[in-house]
Amino acid sequence: MRVLFVKQDHASPSGLIGDAFAAQGWDVSEMVVVPESRFHSPDVSVAFPSAAEYDALVFYGAPWSVYDSATIGTWIGDEIAFTRSAMSLGVPVLGICFGGQMLAAAVGGSVSLAPAPEIGWVSVSTSAPDLVEAGPWFAWHLDRFSLPAGVPVLARTSLANQAFSVGRALGLQFHPEVTVDVLESWLSAGGAEQLAEVGVAVEPLLERTRREEGAAASRADALVRRFAGDVARRPVVPLPAPDATVLTQAR
Repeated sequence: MRVLFVKQDHASPSGLIGDAFAAQGWDVSEMVVVPESRFHSPDVSVAFPSAAEYDALVFYGAPWSVYDSATIGTWIGDEIAFTRSAMSLGVPVLGICFGGQMLAAAVGGSVSLAPAPEIGWVSVSTSAPDLVEAGPWFAWHLDRFSLPAGVPVLARTSLANQAFSVGRALGLQFHPEVTVDVLESWLSAGGAEQLAEVGVAVEPLLERTRREEGAAASRADALVRRFAGDVARRPVVPLPAPDATVLTQAR
């Protein structure tokens, strides 16, 4: 079974989700959308592969906004088209944070600035605990997604929708992959400055992450098993038109 990890940037380790796919026998490939040399000017040209080459796709997070095409350029539209192609072919898709927001846009939803940042370990209110547990899960986002009519929210917090599923796709707002190493990678790529701007202390966040790693690994492994054993086997469904406004929405 072949899975492609789509990393939006160089600073997004596969973490616990990568460990879970590897432990469950998947052949993992990776592509990086924005190379490190273009991290501060991410409007690159990207050639996505054929989705038919893979048995699943995983889209990771990013420091940018899905709707900020002025900064990230045209590749977000190409990534949405790549995702829709995969879903139409019946290739299972897992979207994480930015990837979950992108997936929401791909199925006709939208993405906008959240009323406040959500950063740290959070528990979610879940209507599908057999798929998405209550957590705690790690969150780090300034934006949030909305879903079109007919696509139910599976989990949420007071600030944002946290999970949804359409056909063989599962979108998440939180980060099930997070370990101390993942968090430190984000911090070294501008995350520490962002935390300072929003008033979140680094050391307590790292310490809580150290304490959570063992249980978080079990939750991530279970999530991947449920994705592969349940979501990936669901019927393929027709896709609604994508929301074009998501690429032009002002921050």
